[in-house]
Amino acid sequence: MAQQYNIFWFRRDLRLNDNAGLFHALKEGKPVIPVFIFDRNILDDLQNKSDRRVSFIHNELSQIHEELCQMGSALKVYYGKPEKIWKEIISEFEINAVFTNHDYEPYALKRDNAIAEFLKSKSIAFHTYKDQVIFEKGEVLKGDGNPYTVFTPYSKRWKAALEDSFLKPYPNKKHFGNFASLEGEKIISLEEMKFKQVDWPVPDKKIKNKLIEEYGEQRNFPGIRGTSQLGVHLRFGTISVRALAKQAHGLGETFLNELIWRDFYHMILHHFPHVVGNAFRAKYDRIPWRTDEKAFEAWCKGETGYPMVDAGMRELNNTGYMHNRVRMVVASFLTKHLLIDWRKGEAYFAEHLNDFDLAANNGGWQWASGSGCDAAPYFRVFNPESQLKKFDKDLTYVGKWVPEFLNEVEYIKPIVEHKAARLRAIATYKEALAGAV
Repeated sequence: MAQQYNIFWFRRDLRLNDNAGLFHALKEGKPVIPVFIFDRNILDDLQNKSDRRVSFIHNELSQIHEELCQMGSALKVYYGKPEKIWKEIISEFEINAVFTNHDYEPYALKRDNAIAEFLKSKSIAFHTYKDQVIFEKGEVLKGDGNPYTVFTPYSKRWKAALEDSFLKPYPNKKHFGNFASLEGEKIISLEEMKFKQVDWPVPDKKIKNKLIEEYGEQRNFPGIRGTSQLGVHLRFGTISVRALAKQAHGLGETFLNELIWRDFYHMILHHFPHVVGNAFRAKYDRIPWRTDEKAFEAWCKGETGYPMVDAGMRELNNTGYMHNRVRMVVASFLTKHLLIDWRKGEAYFAEHLNDFDLAANNGGWQWASGSGCDAAPYFRVFNPESQLKKFDKDLTYVGKWVPEFLNEVEYIKPIVEHKAARLRAIATYKEALAGAV
């Protein structure tokens, strides 16, 4: 009888240690073949063939492959559409079961259901596990069994439910001997997928306790390194959220809350999937958004005449990152000052952010526009000038990204006047929401 294998399918969990699905695959005892699929259903939609995220994934996969080669195994990397790739895999190997970790996004759910059905038709089991969040789906609910839609009570219940077992790492290393013996040929190159290598300063995977302890005081100032910038690592699972939550627990309440926000938005996406493409609160779909391509282009380029907005957009365009405080400012400016649909901003961030995560990005944009759960009230309109004075008074951040602002003669005039834009936004929202149920 031919050798039977278990397969572990990497997706948003690019690490060998403390990986839930990989642990369960390895401890079963059958030799495990680790695979990754560069999904053409996703890659073919990317306009930019110098996408930093694709380079990041490829670099991480190369490191995993090297580690596996040192153990006498290898990472099998495929490029194509998953339904076709899985037909190839099962024709290549005698498979007992496929293991992977949960993914919560609409496309991923549809893909996984289709693959599970296909494997079932071949008498192959498909097992998935929780790995990228601490609590998921219906694990933190209100007393009546309904999902929370406000963060603060959710976070209190989250903390009350937290036990050491939820932060305990999976001891994958104990079972590394169960990786299948495989020839370590080179993995597919970026060029073969028609992508270019992009080298960019990837943040360190480890952060110091001091940053976590001071996070509450430092996080709002974009001119200093007061945030962890671990978003890209959490997004692709190159670090364990359990390890990070364990490090933060008891050290920094504000930092831990940021991890809880991740869980919260994933929970919202699970219970309220209509948020993809629609307002969480349906009445906000009545807002008559302006179609002003010139203003939208000015926002995209960082040419609005408001230095903090422009600095944020230029930082994003040049690095794929934007400071969290500034994300709120630029999102508020687009949706309130310019009255441009939050979905346009959401899509722009999705295309440019290294740490793009659908649940968090959607939640953040709906928060800024007032349409989301636990959102800022519609009449709250950030003043980008007072935000600048409060959070970058020395112009450290703005001076880096909008150097011409330091020479007022050269800097562009604002494309809208704050007071008039604020009043227009409030009046527009108020009228649209009047009488809405």
